[in-house]
Amino acid sequence: MIPQEIIRAKRDGDELDPDDIRSFIAALAAGQLSEGQIGAFAMAVWFKGMSRAETVALTLAMADSGDRLQWADIDRPIADKHSTGGVGDNVSLMLAPIAAACGLAVPMISGRGLGHTGGTLDKLESIPGYMITPDANLFHKVVKEAGCAIIGQTGALAPADGRLYAVRDVTATVDSIPLITASILSKKLAAGLQTLVLDVKVGNGAFMADRAQAEILAQSLVEVANGAGVATSALITDMNQPLADAAGNAVEMRNCLDFLAGGKADTRLETVVLAFAAEMLVKSGIAPSLDEGEAMARRALSSGQAAEVFARMVSMLGGPADLLENPHKYLARAPVEKPVPAARSGWLAACNARGIGISVIDLGGGRRHPADRIDHRVGFSELLPLGTRVSAGEPIALVHAANEAAAERAAAALAAHCRITEEKPELGPVISTRI
Repeated sequence: MIPQEIIRAKRDGDELDPDDIRSFIAALAAGQLSEGQIGAFAMAVWFKGMSRAETVALTLAMADSGDRLQWADIDRPIADKHSTGGVGDNVSLMLAPIAAACGLAVPMISGRGLGHTGGTLDKLESIPGYMITPDANLFHKVVKEAGCAIIGQTGALAPADGRLYAVRDVTATVDSIPLITASILSKKLAAGLQTLVLDVKVGNGAFMADRAQAEILAQSLVEVANGAGVATSALITDMNQPLADAAGNAVEMRNCLDFLAGGKADTRLETVVLAFAAEMLVKSGIAPSLDEGEAMARRALSSGQAAEVFARMVSMLGGPADLLENPHKYLARAPVEKPVPAARSGWLAACNARGIGISVIDLGGGRRHPADRIDHRVGFSELLPLGTRVSAGEPIALVHAANEAAAERAAAALAAHCRITEEKPELGPVISTRI
């Protein structure tokens, strides 16, 4: 196998042979390719695309590049969920313990921030001691005893994807349907799932801003996953504004703890979390209908069972046992917190969600390069949802920053990313399509 010949063939629009794809991915996993070759391959795929057969071959090759997990001694359905990424999207943090409290086993392999979007692992790393890469035995033990474990890719699990994922982030090749499909599903196939639900975001804060493209991606994911033997469905959800009322790392973790304590009822975030819980429960055969699945999820939340599962998971993975009771002891706060005043009176009608995500990166809460260190303290909280009536000078968010100058820049940027109008906006549903 000559890597540059495979790159040339894809650059020229040829359909790659599955054996060539497997050879290229094996070389990538073995560290035999340069970052230049990996980036060139990703860019060729971005421009020329891949057929369904090529995408399946790429997905399977990446899944087979490392270990495949086995769950034979766990008598619960093995289920998971994945999001294509958004701003203020911390659904996984609450969904996994809710689903586990309802009887599922959730071995959730998550990622870091990608482009302008936040990463579940980065949020979890704001918890002191939390191990995002436990060994296989501990991962298995936590899933079996707590019901869920949210971790990152280990070197032995889909290692080819880990390297390709990092290169995509810094080469403007994130929004490629074949690469997104293979990246998401390779980890899920390697995790030994029986069922999977997918959150495909659409809007100005998503990688897919166009609804038609989001539906193509959702269809690609569902078809490839089902073809590989994992029962899968997808929901297309709105990302024209941050989903949670926080964007960052520690701020989203505090938002998660508030949610598990029942403090985020009747929000867009709650709608999405409960919808995915219902989808997981129905697909796994735990609930007979989506309505009953949602009712089960609500009971797990209101009873405190989901919070107990989350606390057990955190403790077993090295975090503090009393995180839920004393979050202020463990989740660091930024030294500067500054309100963002509304520029005028009216209705919050629209926002640039992607711009808000970029502002979090500018504050230090995300990466421009794979090796960048993150300041977990920074970001935005108390973000008002679109459709809120505000008065001039009223806070529409709170900036968390490392210093006063950074806070001033972020506050100005956030205000510029929000549009206030005299007329109340008509907003679409947070969940639009099921595939």
